[in-house]
Amino acid sequence: MPAPWRQPIVAAALVLMLLATTSPAAEEEDNRRRGEYLVRAGNCFSCHTAVGGQPLAGGRAIATPFGTFYSPNITPDPETGIGRWTDAEFLKALREGARPDGADCFPVFPYPSFTRIIDNDALAIKAYLFSLPPVRQDNRPHDVRFPFSWRFLQTGWKLLFFTPGPFQPAPERSAAYNRGAYLVTALAHCGECHTPRNFLGAVRSGQRLAGTPDGPGGLIVPNVTPDPGTGIGKWEKRDLLQFLRTGTKSNQSKVKGAMRATIEDGLKYLSDADLEAIADYLFTQPPIFHNVAPKR
Repeated sequence: MPAPWRQPIVAAALVLMLLATTSPAAEEEDNRRRGEYLVRAGNCFSCHTAVGGQPLAGGRAIATPFGTFYSPNITPDPETGIGRWTDAEFLKALREGARPDGADCFPVFPYPSFTRIIDNDALAIKAYLFSLPPVRQDNRPHDVRFPFSWRFLQTGWKLLFFTPGPFQPAPERSAAYNRGAYLVTALAHCGECHTPRNFLGAVRSGQRLAGTPDGPGGLIVPNVTPDPGTGIGKWEKRDLLQFLRTGTKSNQSKVKGAMRATIEDGLKYLSDADLEAIADYLFTQPPIFHNVAPKR
């Protein structure tokens, strides 16, 4: 008979063998699931899906003061999508706003915010996208007025307005605050829509999150700083959480426009903890008086 002390050792060895056999597949699946969650947080579905089109196959029209941009196909199709992109190329697109062919992206792609996404999250997003069925759909050319249609001008735009680099947590702040900051400023890129822009299309840093009358599609995007007169300063936290989950305001009216898609395709899938982190972060921001409501 084997010595009694050998039995626990044999059992432990068997467990380690099973973990070694199953953990890579389990880790891959967990990474894909996390990637889907991050894709939802990043609002990729609503931006990269045309009305009535295949999910993430591009072609969504994004009207701006400079013309109409059409989102690209980000399915893993090797010819018309991103199926041939390497990890390094994917990271460069998010981190630097540059395509694999070296051309600069227009900042309608929110790389000034996505540059803050940490590498592990970016690669989880890629893992999820590459797990989806490829959709063969050619990208539609942008319809942008001269001279903003000249892509090479983006090199100068970056020098003037773009600061690359991943998110850096504030060490003096709580983990919940830093999570909210990461979601708002990086993944969910809230400032890209909720901040007014200058005549060259760069966000006005002094009015971050203060709203704009020239949002996507020419629609008004509200002030989400805690200013009591023009922002969300009079909102209760529970009202903001309800809005982020359902798109329903405290007066029971429903949100419309791009924010409706942002909630339906993205924010409503986030955990309660992450939605609370977003709400808490917004309420801690400096209040900015900026009335973007239409004149009556």
